Formats: sequence, structure tokens, C-alpha cells
Amino acid sequence: MILGTQRWNDLLFLHWEVDAARVQASLPAGLTVDTFGGKAYVGIVPFCMERVRPAFLPPLPWLSRFLELNVRTYVRDAHGAPGVWFYSLDCNQPIGVMLAQSFFHLPYRHARMTARRSDGLIRYRCQRRGNTPPVWDFAWRVPSASSPYAPAGANTLSEFLVERYVLYCADPHGALYKGRVSHTPYEIAEPTLIEHTTAPAALAGFVLSGPPVSVLAARAVDVNIHPLVRQR
Repeated sequence: MILGTQRWNDLLFLHWEVDAARVQASLPAGLTVDTFGGKAYVGIVPFCMERVRPAFLPPLPWLSRFLELNVRTYVRDAHGAPGVWFYSLDCNQPIGVMLAQSFFHLPYRHARMTARRSDGLIRYRCQRRGNTPPVWDFAWRVPSASSPYAPAGANTLSEFLVERYVLYCADPHGALYKGRVSHTPYEIAEPTLIEHTTAPAALAGFVLSGPPVSVLAARAVDVNIHPLVRQR
């Protein structure tokens, strides 16, 4: 069953190595930190959501396009199924925030956000509402159309970080849910990272030092959203 569809565009994946025990301590019961080569990762991912609509409705002009910035890590459930755990998802569409919090049990936060693209340079800005820290700025130059965008290689770190089709979330009572998305594999390349901040991860309790160990951009993908399923 497909609940809705959307397009994810202008994706930037920034990742840092973190202590696996620190990640495990932050997870709810039923989830285990997923590692690559014995190392755990926290990611910061800004992007644009477009053509957002329920399966039974056309896109609505005031709801179908907005920005999102998420802080995430990688986990497995009791059956070993790999997925994503989100610490936060900032978004500049208040109705979308309300719906995601209510029906998908995801930690969305309303934010002021802008994204501007000019000559292949994307400047992305986010400030969570109710927060006094400075604005979070990101800037990167996307690879040219002739650059070698390609799916992540099998059994590589890039595949581990980006090819995730399951999310996990928990309701206010601690019940664990599993959601699924479907899309063609990402086509990725290395952008030129000009500006970034680790402040969104710091609010989730992670102090990320040094430059990211992985910097990837992805071409747009059309995504199907499937229902949440409560885990036993």
C-alpha cells in the first residue's frame, strides 16, 4: 500500500564517525546501532521535498514543496533489518510538521529555512523556531551534469550510509514502529563542500569534531511512502 508520493531533491549527505556505545545509549529498546567496519555514524542531511501529496490527491501548491534538514543514525531491529533512526527533522512547513508528529511519530521541528541555487551553488539556511543559537548555514557546489553520478558501489561505506529504505520511530508511550519508503537507488557524486555546521547534531547530544568523513550529493528521486507498522 502506498500512502503518498514525493520527490527528494538537492540532497546533501554529511557524515561523521561517532562512538557506537554513545549511539546505542540514545536508542529505544528494540533497536541496535548499525556499524560499518565497526564504526557508527551520525549524518546531517539537508534537502528539498517536492511534489508531496497523499496517494489519493493531487499536489497542493501550499503543501507540496518544503525544505527539510535531518539528523540521523543507522540501526537494526530485533530481526536484523537495517534502517534509519532520526534524532530531529527540521522543516519549514508547519502543517507538515504537525502531520508528521501526529501520524508518523517523528521528531519534526518547525524552522525558518531557505535554499537558493545559482550556477550550481546551493546555499541552505535553517533556524529552528524557539532556538536562540545562530542560523545553521550550509553551502555546496553540486557536481556538473557531466560528472560521474552513479549508484553506490556494493558493500561500500557510501552504500551503507545512503541506501536505506526503512525508518524506525517510537510513539509517546515507547511503542516502536517501522516505516518503509521505496525509490530507485540514489545516483551520487562528491560535491564541493563550502560551508557547514554540526550544530543540529549538538542539539541531539553529539559533538562532531573535524570535517565530515563522507560528503555526498544525490540526484533527485521520486519516492513512495508506505504505512507504519507497529513492531511486536
